[in-house]
Amino acid sequence: MYKVGVCGHLAFGEQFNSGQKDKTMSVYSALYESLGPDEVTFLDTRNWKKSPVKFAFQCVKLAKECKNIVILADFNGIRVLPFLFEALNVFFKRKLHFSFIGGWLIEFLQKRPKITKALKKLDCVYTEVALMKIELENLGFTNVYYMPNFRKMRILTPEELYIPESEPYKFCTFSRIRYEKGIEDAIEAVRYVNRTLGRVACTLDIYGLPDDDYKERFNELQKSFEPFIRYGGFVDSTHESFDFLSTYFALLFPTKYKDEGFPGTIIDAFCAGLPVISADWKYREEAVVDGVNGIVYNGDDQNKLKEILLQTVQNPDVLNQMRINNLNRAGEFSSELGVAILLKTLESSTKPEETL
Repeated sequence: MYKVGVCGHLAFGEQFNSGQKDKTMSVYSALYESLGPDEVTFLDTRNWKKSPVKFAFQCVKLAKECKNIVILADFNGIRVLPFLFEALNVFFKRKLHFSFIGGWLIEFLQKRPKITKALKKLDCVYTEVALMKIELENLGFTNVYYMPNFRKMRILTPEELYIPESEPYKFCTFSRIRYEKGIEDAIEAVRYVNRTLGRVACTLDIYGLPDDDYKERFNELQKSFEPFIRYGGFVDSTHESFDFLSTYFALLFPTKYKDEGFPGTIIDAFCAGLPVISADWKYREEAVVDGVNGIVYNGDDQNKLKEILLQTVQNPDVLNQMRINNLNRAGEFSSELGVAILLKTLESSTKPEETL
């Protein structure tokens, strides 16, 4: 029997810009490396709706073979998986864990008492945001743990830091590509700076995959790209990604989502010592602290983003002095620290001290 089975979006061998896939893979890989192949297995939820009966039998098999089941789910999965595994647990009596991705859970649960009740019955619920742990406890949860989003990482040394000191200053985005991620705001802000200064003072490289419903729009946008705006395609979040990110002036994170959790791309920036220019969101302060490791603005104010880019290009020291602060934070999100919390709860229902 396996010690743990991971149930989530893994999509081995496929390219996805997805916080759900990235986190599921990080959890699975960390458990696999810590416990070994004889103790860890998985069930990939990719496209489960296309064959729901087959998927249900796979869930039965997972429950039969594993002492612990770690579930990572999105909007759709949270409506099904806790109920399904609780029903199976009538027979198998396994320890059930739910690791939450993003920052939308509180508002979601406030309107769905049945799902709230189901999650409260699980042995462990993990959140990547410390404030959300408190909010869940205020909703009556007694099984909630703080487990930060984490990465298998290589943190640059201070000696490896790249300090841009001359134009053009290179900005980048490194996330899903869709309107709600603020891609068009980033494009217009870089155009504004160069148009205002009358020269190519900065560039923008866009990395990631466009969502299916945004591909047509993004293809049209690319036709109008000036030479200082480039689509760099998909880059997986790996050790190498931290190295290539370190060559940039700043990461742009102009998200319009108010329900972000702790985005993995921010951790990538930490490892690379890369300052972040970020729109605000509910839990943003746990990730980007204005004036410390980045600059924060109201995501609804596109003109403010333009002003910030112009000011930083004219005074690059504002961002350059923040680089070491990001390096200093990166270690908080290592896979070793993150999986240590999960490993303790696999063995016991007692909360580890560091999560309190």
